[in-house]
Amino acid sequence: MGSLQEEKQALRAVLRERRTEAAQASAAAAADLAERFLRAVPVGPRAEVAGYLPIGDEMDVRPLLHRLRGFGHEIALPAVVEPGAPLAFRRWREGDALADGPFGTRQPLATADELLPDLVILPLLAFDRRGYRLGYGGGYYDRTLAALRRRKNVLAVGAGYGVQEVPAVPCCRHDQVLDWIVTDREAIEPRSVA
Repeated sequence: MGSLQEEKQALRAVLRERRTEAAQASAAAAADLAERFLRAVPVGPRAEVAGYLPIGDEMDVRPLLHRLRGFGHEIALPAVVEPGAPLAFRRWREGDALADGPFGTRQPLATADELLPDLVILPLLAFDRRGYRLGYGGGYYDRTLAALRRRKNVLAVGAGYGVQEVPAVPCCRHDQVLDWIVTDREAIEPRSVA
């Protein structure tokens, strides 16, 4: 039997391929996700929402972020401040200048206002109906959600393709549970799953 890290690495390889196939097969996935999100996820008035800019074949949440901004919500993007530290979230509007970040990311400039989000939309490689997600292995979102949740109530929403669902994501005690998972197929609230 392999270690937890070996299990996660094997699952990452399979799910990267599955996500690539889903991204190539569905041009409407981003719009479908936005509709499902807006119908299901409770977003308070004038909320500060952290999203992300997709890398490669990650689910594109930019249409959702555009709509949320249109409803009066402030939008932020993650920024890596230092390796191993929680992410910072900096205000972002379409057209704002971006800097290169680690791992191929683009992030707001250090001069952008920092926000403390009420809702965090995050990418994933895999998810299960318990609310666990598999990311890339750096632990950035787990550290970040833990730090945010010590300060305030924060809703964490994983965004992906329906084919990224697995029966059970290998997890350990530091893995943060998502409040919602929204895909091109459905919106899942793990608390409501029997």
